[in-house]
Amino acid sequence: MPAAIPTQATIGGAKGAPDPSCLLEFRNIRIVYDNAIEAIRDVSIAVPEGGIVALLGSNGAGKSTLLKAMSGILYTEEGVIENGTIRFRGEDVHHLAPDELVRRGIVQVPEGRRVFPALTIDENLQMGGYTRTAAEARDRREKVFSLFPRLFERRDQIAGYMSGGEQQMLAIGRALMTDPVLLALDEPSLGLAPLIIDRIYEVIAKLRDEMKMTVLLVEQNAQRALDIADYGYILETGRVVLDGSAKKLAANEDVQEFYLGVSNAGRKSLRDVKHYKRRKRWLS
Repeated sequence: MPAAIPTQATIGGAKGAPDPSCLLEFRNIRIVYDNAIEAIRDVSIAVPEGGIVALLGSNGAGKSTLLKAMSGILYTEEGVIENGTIRFRGEDVHHLAPDELVRRGIVQVPEGRRVFPALTIDENLQMGGYTRTAAEARDRREKVFSLFPRLFERRDQIAGYMSGGEQQMLAIGRALMTDPVLLALDEPSLGLAPLIIDRIYEVIAKLRDEMKMTVLLVEQNAQRALDIADYGYILETGRVVLDGSAKKLAANEDVQEFYLGVSNAGRKSLRDVKHYKRRKRWLS
């Protein structure tokens, strides 16, 4: 079982000492784009070792921005951390370059998969293992193929001709080639068929349960994320408005209404929900 997860109220004590139970912490983070647009405001999130933590929220809530900050790639979109810190294994890492973060074990699978389309599946995996020795890369490759047998069957196929689901498998497999300590997945179910989503989520659960890997899962599909997560945070307009165990969030009436599409009156469309009502409940 993962370590206990600090809540928003307990992250970052009076002296700002790191919590020893956390592998990764965002501590009072504020992120601004183009010196004008505040994307993240005073967010604190804790990710314990060996657990799955879900970041939930609608488009534009700030989920992907947090992952970009964690991966050191905010600069590509003129983003800056103006306040707060990101700590990994008790050390400040928000100032490190992306390649150094990967070497330390922080690896992200970005939204949209972004495989190398002109390379084969095998060549894509080789690119993912560039930080490892040849022997380590061979071992990781075998593990990837055991998780995704379809990649083994089509290992000589050009990645650009694969289906969306196969490309998502490859993107995750390429990330696993680095032997990550923490794997961040940005919208892994986006645009995929239900059967493929089932397989992807089976693998995510296996990464935690069998490989003891820590997973930070960013999703709009709240139901799927809460089904396998240990803990969750809900973001709205750059702020954490609700957090708790996955079971607690799934049972919360507001979460059921606004994110799972269920209310006492039955299933409803999110379009039927007034935005001001959500803000009044959580941000007032």
